[in-house]
Amino acid sequence: MSEQARVTRRDVDADVIVVGAGPAGATTAFHLARAGLDVLLLEKTRFPREKVCGDGLTPRAVKELVAMGVDIDAPGWIRNKGLRVYGGGVRLELDWPELSSYPDFGLVRTRADFDQILARHAERAGVRLREGVNVTGPVLDERSGHVVGVTAKADGEEVSYRSRLVVAADGNSTRLSIAMGLHKREDRPMGVAVRTYYKSPRHDDDYLETWLELWDGDRLLPGYGWIFPVGDGTSNVGLGLLNTSEAFKNIDYRDLLRRWMKNTPAEWGFTDENMTGPIRGAALPMGFNRQPHYTRGMVLVGDAGGSINPFNGEGIAYAMETGRTAAEVIVQALSRPTPAQRERVLLAYPRILKDAHGGYFTLGRLFVEAIGRPGVMSFATRHGMPHPTLMRFAFKLLANLTDRRGDASDRIINALSKVAPPS
Repeated sequence: MSEQARVTRRDVDADVIVVGAGPAGATTAFHLARAGLDVLLLEKTRFPREKVCGDGLTPRAVKELVAMGVDIDAPGWIRNKGLRVYGGGVRLELDWPELSSYPDFGLVRTRADFDQILARHAERAGVRLREGVNVTGPVLDERSGHVVGVTAKADGEEVSYRSRLVVAADGNSTRLSIAMGLHKREDRPMGVAVRTYYKSPRHDDDYLETWLELWDGDRLLPGYGWIFPVGDGTSNVGLGLLNTSEAFKNIDYRDLLRRWMKNTPAEWGFTDENMTGPIRGAALPMGFNRQPHYTRGMVLVGDAGGSINPFNGEGIAYAMETGRTAAEVIVQALSRPTPAQRERVLLAYPRILKDAHGGYFTLGRLFVEAIGRPGVMSFATRHGMPHPTLMRFAFKLLANLTDRRGDASDRIINALSKVAPPS
């Protein structure tokens, strides 16, 4: 090791500090540690802990879990065959597509222990995890203005940690990004999700289930409801809505969920008496709504960078993908001998993300703007659902599941994503 490298490392607590031990942070930390870097992962809460989520994992997320070596055959992982869709008076079962790029099954695992599984997996790879450490802001180099660490509160005491690089994986509210002047883009869609759990005989269904018609009185809302089997005697039941409708600000989401449940068959058991926890809600930052994804020594991953898919509200897969991509870039950057060379590599990270997802997220943004207009959602549901071939195409598009050299539908989706301007 060169004298310069020894001096660089001697003054830091870790090569990389990752703030937030959700799927994005844990995945980033895991891949960094596997590459031989010293990684400090800071989590403000203590495991196990709740997160508002549908708990459903598409084949995109399954692929990332397999790449990390997570044992998805262990107890508690519930496999599913695909998606059962209700809309326009039609019920349609769509199996996950058979592709060379992705598995042909999805999973369900509650966030109550999913995040903990990933964080412990990262620890076994060599990551140093610190729980109960609430990061309060960045530490900046006085001369360059680059992030060289973070300040935090731990057990009531003010502490600070220094590193060669910081990864912001601190979610939608991302205190670090805001402190660095990175605010949400108002031209990007935002969603909200609410969910709860019910004891139900439907807890071991082979399919995830979505309902495309959410009515608020006589208004059809842009969004969908879901029923996901957890396998432990309960179902995760929730709904997601988009801010592209005028009705968005005036909806009582919890009341809407309860009203929807009252219209389901009694034998499903979705009653207040069978509810095992409160109805909780969370914001869904979509379409890269915070940019750039790298600035002055800080890398954004997951929800901190708004990496949720606008088409379907999926966040975990993209959190893990951006985490893996960020780790690959960081490993390459920190191997460079000079600050200028390291910076050049890191500045490529936003472009890599846009090349991978930017065009597709733009299509998603156009899609959610369209279905936010009165009548469009109703027309699409009524005329699309009776046509299985069209719905299979839509399923691939909305789930972003294609092969590079796949069938005609894959080629169409890939071409549309390529020609669309990056988000």
